[in-house]
Amino acid sequence: MTRRKLVAGNWKMNGSLAALGELDAIVAAADAAPGVDVAVAVPATLIGPAAARVPGVAIGAEDVHERDAGAHTGCISAAMVAEVGASFTIVGHSERRADQGETSQDAWAKAAAAHRQGLNVILCCGETEAERNAGRAERVVQAQIEKSVPDNADGSWFTLAYEPRWAIGTGRTPTLEEIGSIHAIARAKLRMLIGDAADGVRILYGGSVTGENAATILAVDDVDGALVGGASLTAAKFVPIIEAAAGV
Repeated sequence: MTRRKLVAGNWKMNGSLAALGELDAIVAAADAAPGVDVAVAVPATLIGPAAARVPGVAIGAEDVHERDAGAHTGCISAAMVAEVGASFTIVGHSERRADQGETSQDAWAKAAAAHRQGLNVILCCGETEAERNAGRAERVVQAQIEKSVPDNADGSWFTLAYEPRWAIGTGRTPTLEEIGSIHAIARAKLRMLIGDAADGVRILYGGSVTGENAATILAVDDVDGALVGGASLTAAKFVPIIEAAAGV
């Protein structure tokens, strides 16, 4: 099955109204690459302004709460971000797992909540450096997928992202062989969980993706795009990744 490449940015706790000007060049690059889907997750304060500024690019949230509403001070529901223009959300990001103690069960509940509200979902999985060094990377990723992926997941709304935690923001990446191995294992695990629907689910790689290494990473079997952190904050760094995806 042919799956369209997806290049998704994640601004994390960065950005401002003034920074939204970066999206203009990103939209132009997306328009010049009609075979590539482009998306940017921004802080909640910027979702509405970003969606209004660049209707040609999917704007998303970086996280949502698992409940639709309630007494959850400081949290934001999927319905809230959808109302102001988000079309997708990231859930289960490694920084949420590490900093906020979120579990795979939390990621599952958030993915289900987002889908109830009509949002697409990018669900993250990945091992720590200690887990990789102990030879447990494959088992950790498989367990996260098993516990995080909703039973009704399919490629029309669901994307998986493999992001080795030790590669995020460090400039280090696994070898192409290691990336390919984990992506193949992830695909096989998805098939066990959701059957043939797994063939339509895109699996992204995330972790120090740059314009220099994107083409080789995106050419690996079962790598259907990239989840990009720091390099998505400026068009100068993000656009070359979009162009690399278009050339694969």
